[in-house]
Amino acid sequence: MEKLPLNKELLEERLNTIEESYESLSRFKNQSLEQFKANSDNFRIAYYDLYTALESVLDIGAHILSRIPGRRPTSYKEIAYLLSEEKIVPGEFSEKKLIKMAGYRNRMVHFYHKITMEETYQIIQNHLDDFRKFSSYIKILLKNQK
Repeated sequence: MEKLPLNKELLEERLNTIEESYESLSRFKNQSLEQFKANSDNFRIAYYDLYTALESVLDIGAHILSRIPGRRPTSYKEIAYLLSEEKIVPGEFSEKKLIKMAGYRNRMVHFYHKITMEETYQIIQNHLDDFRKFSSYIKILLKNQK
């Protein structure tokens, strides 16, 4: 069985969503925690944009894997493992970033009431560039697909 072609339009839409979320979240990078917490709308905006970016990352991974025979993930974390095995993302990125992204997405969906302003702020300050790094790997894949 050979690989099915990627839906480049879908992947580019999801990459655009990641970029839009990144840009929106970037507004909080230069704020102190106190400034971030001073307006409760900041948390709502950040939560939505973070969730949207995470969901887009996992949608991209699931789509790519759906095109490879025998590579149907059964969990979001498995998407990270399989993308690494298929050499779409480096193993270190998968292990240190992508698996955590998948876990955090699940936490946002199932334990949303336990997500704090502080942890959301810390993710923005320390892990926002992970989205751009992921996008760069997908852009390389798309470029090589022609």
